[in-house]
Amino acid sequence: MTPAQRRQPKIELHVHLEGTVRPELLAAIAGDGGAAPPDLRPPYAFGDLYDFIALWNTLTNCLRMPEHYRRALLAYAGEAAGHGAVYLELILDAEDRLGGAHGWADVLAACCDAAAEARDRFDVEIGLTPQVFRGQDVDLAEEAARVAVRFAGRGVVGFGLSGAEGRAPTEPYARAVGIARGGGLPFVPHAGEAAGPEAVREVLAMGAVRVRHGVRAVDAPDLVAELVERGVVLDVTPTSNLRLGVARPDRPHPLTVLTAAGVRCSVSTDDPAIFDITLADEYALAARLGVDPATAYAAGLAGALCDEATRARLVEIGLRTYGPWPERPATRSVVGAH
Repeated sequence: MTPAQRRQPKIELHVHLEGTVRPELLAAIAGDGGAAPPDLRPPYAFGDLYDFIALWNTLTNCLRMPEHYRRALLAYAGEAAGHGAVYLELILDAEDRLGGAHGWADVLAACCDAAAEARDRFDVEIGLTPQVFRGQDVDLAEEAARVAVRFAGRGVVGFGLSGAEGRAPTEPYARAVGIARGGGLPFVPHAGEAAGPEAVREVLAMGAVRVRHGVRAVDAPDLVAELVERGVVLDVTPTSNLRLGVARPDRPHPLTVLTAAGVRCSVSTDDPAIFDITLADEYALAARLGVDPATAYAAGLAGALCDEATRARLVEIGLRTYGPWPERPATRSVVGAH
C-alpha cells in the first residue's frame, strides 16, 4: 500500500476499544490503576475464538477507570485517523469490573466526551456501540442497556451483543436488546463467527440491523440471498477471521465469497493491538481479497449508524476520493466455493 492509499478515507464499523490499546499504553494504564501490566506482548498466541476471549480478558482487565477509556479512545482515534479513518464505530463492553451501572455510566460519559474531543483533534467522527456479552449476568445486561439508552444522541449510536458464541445462548439477552431498541439504539450484534448460519438468522430475528462478522453465512446460500435482498451489511474482519480459524488459508476468504455474491461487507480490524495490525493493513488485505477501497467504503457508509449530517459529510468525502460507486457490488454465483 502506497502512502497515498494509506491516507485514503476509510470507515471502520467493528473495532473493540479495549482491543485497540497498544502494549506501551496498556502498561501505562495498568500502572495508573495500581495493577501489574500483563506480562504479554505481541505476537500473541491463541488457538480459537475461546482462547482468544481468554487472552482478551487478560489483556483488557487493566481498563477500570473512565480516564483509562478516555486515553484509549483518543489514542486509537489518532492512530486510525493516521490511516485514513473518517468514521469509526467503537465497541466497548459493560464489564463487571467497571463497578455496576454507575461505573458503566461514568465510562460511557468519558467516552462520549472523548469522541467529541477526537472529532476536534483528529477530524474523525466516532459513534459508540456499547454491548453486553453472552454468558453475562442477565440482570446486569439489562441494566447496562438502560444506561446505554441514557447516552443515545450524545455519542452512543447502537447496542451490541458478543461473547462465547456457540457456548452461551443468545436468547436470554432478548430483553436487554429490547430495552436498547426501545430507547432508540439499533441492534448490531456479533454472530456467525464461531457458530454457523443459524446464529445469524437468530440475531436477524431479534432485529439486528447489521451483523458483526456474519461470515459463516457462506455455509447457507439461502441466507446469503436473504442478506443481499435485505441489504444487510456484514462487518468483516479479514485478519481476525484468519487468525481465529474462521477463514481457512487454503480456501477463498469469506469476504471474497460474500462480496462476490452481492453482500455488502465493511472492513474492520476487530482488535488491532492484539492482532498487531492497522486499519490500513486490513484495507490492503481486503483489496488483495477482491474488495477495493471504494467498495469497502461504500459498504461502511451503508452500515454506519450515524446521523444524517454525518452521513452527508461521509458521502461527500467518498465521492471526492473514489467518485461514484455502485449501489451494490456486482454479483456472481460463487456461494459454496469456500
